Amino acid sequence: MTKKNIPYGHQWIDANDIKEVVKVLKSDWLTQGPKVEEFEKAVSKYCGSKYAVAVSSGTSALYLAYVVAGVKSGDEVITTPLTFAATANMITFCGAKPVFADVEEETLNINPKEIEKKISEKTKAIATVDFAGLPCDYKEIFEIAKKHNLLVIEDACHALGAEYRGKKIGSFTDMTILSFHPVKHITTGEGGMILTNNKDFYEKLKILTSHGMVKIPEKGAWYYEIENPSFNFRLTDIQCALGISQLKKIDKFLKRRREIVKIYGQAFKGIKNIVLPAENDHAKSAWHIFPIQVKNLDRKKVFEDLRHLGIGVQVHYMPLSLQPFYKKKFGYKEGDFPVAEKYYERAITLPLFPKMTDSDIKKVIKTVSGIIK
Repeated sequence: MTKKNIPYGHQWIDANDIKEVVKVLKSDWLTQGPKVEEFEKAVSKYCGSKYAVAVSSGTSALYLAYVVAGVKSGDEVITTPLTFAATANMITFCGAKPVFADVEEETLNINPKEIEKKISEKTKAIATVDFAGLPCDYKEIFEIAKKHNLLVIEDACHALGAEYRGKKIGSFTDMTILSFHPVKHITTGEGGMILTNNKDFYEKLKILTSHGMVKIPEKGAWYYEIENPSFNFRLTDIQCALGISQLKKIDKFLKRRREIVKIYGQAFKGIKNIVLPAENDHAKSAWHIFPIQVKNLDRKKVFEDLRHLGIGVQVHYMPLSLQPFYKKKFGYKEGDFPVAEKYYERAITLPLFPKMTDSDIKKVIKTVSGIIK
């Protein structure tokens, strides 16, 4: 019998999802058709934003948001070192410098006090990351942004469905970024979205999503002009049909994620060598991942033992300040961000996804507890 491996994350595709995709495959429009706008409107309505622009990935969404924010060569954008590479990589693709600010020990989100220290005359924006699905402390961040006339770009790729002070993410920052990768809350295979309440941003994003082409109907149905060349960042109708179907199940997905988190919390709270992730009073996490920290243990050995026993753990993330590119290009070094680095040295992400069965959950708890104890 083959041993069942439990991954840290996994999509949940059902018969209705497949049915909706097949409908599009049998239709006249595989891309640039009606499903794109339908998906944009559905996500916008769910999150409470005025506008939404669907794109090919969360990475594309970040890049476009930075471009529309006016980030260019010589600028600086303050962000967290504890994030997936795309958050900072896309800043560098605009010719700007990612200026890292350390995280809070409890939430693992960017520390507003550290943001304040990093602001300079070159700072153009603050790029927050809702780590593991928990929204940042936006009240304090907005105060800083307003004081220094900065935009706030929210990387919420972990956080679809999360809430901050009773409002869903996507409804209150200058631009909010979503990802629809298979391990995220809903999936389109690959895909992303930018949410905004700013009409000017929205119109620019729509143009830049498709080569920078601006159609001018009065000059002819075929006619378009390009003032600012861009790439093809479009999302297909095939993917959007899947996204629309998936979004209808988002509340069920979130409910199951929170059930699993509660079970984990009860099972592990008495184990002194485990530090559990936390929520707080003003934010409700969407629980994209469940990152624990193991204290006074060899993290690498614990990780390898869990993998060997079929628990597909992962680590989110090595601080970007420790990556060779950021060390060489910008001079970052070990010790620059002690809170993020301490977390990384102890971090292990446990499996968390809605399709986990009760027996999967029990296996994770039993295996982790056995190894840690």
